[in-house]
Amino acid sequence: MIHIIRKTMKSHSIRWQNTSAALMAIAITTSAATPLFYLNPAQAQTYNLNQNRTVTIPANVTLPVKYDKEKVIVTPGEKLALTLKIANDIIDRNRNILIPVNSQVIGELQPVNANTTSSTNNKQGVRFVASELVFPSGKRQTISASSQIFTKTEIITKGTNTGKILTDAAIGAGAATLISLVTGNKKIEVLEPVGGAAAGALASVFLRKQKAEVFVIKPEDNLDITLTSNLILATN
Repeated sequence: MIHIIRKTMKSHSIRWQNTSAALMAIAITTSAATPLFYLNPAQAQTYNLNQNRTVTIPANVTLPVKYDKEKVIVTPGEKLALTLKIANDIIDRNRNILIPVNSQVIGELQPVNANTTSSTNNKQGVRFVASELVFPSGKRQTISASSQIFTKTEIITKGTNTGKILTDAAIGAGAATLISLVTGNKKIEVLEPVGGAAAGALASVFLRKQKAEVFVIKPEDNLDITLTSNLILATN
């Protein structure tokens, strides 16, 4: 049985308070015992991984993530390589750090169809699919995890004030091209610049668009990842 204890302390800008107590405790298995592990504030610094063991974090456990920008903007159907970070030290009940804070989560934003009650109305969505963990030490670990499907879009037209939307945002090439063509804003900085024939192809696709429909995703609110299979960690 998995036991979850979670304390939510949320504001518009800070979800995880450094002074908060343990946020989550769930059962995991090791080669020797069945301890608990916690999602603890980032100030936990004691590394006590001196025993050789294998720790298994079970599927369906959700891990918090963060990103250097407040928002990521992509168009429906657009793929975008993205590297997030683990938001808090993941530790067991003995305060052994299993996944250190700021470990990189490498993956991709992928388009998906969000099924609706109508078979003729498949709403487009996007989710983050993680494939690899990179620890601060440089060690790499395969991971199978994904975020929930995000479906809320925002419409940008020629008269839209894009300042608020684009502030502190990482923007995919497709979204940048579309917003630029619709609004006339030529100074949009894209997350992954596209040039040459690829840029021309995007422009030709979007040229007749009178509006831009985009996903405006807040990673710390929308992209927490849930393990889709057990995560087996070898500790020293």
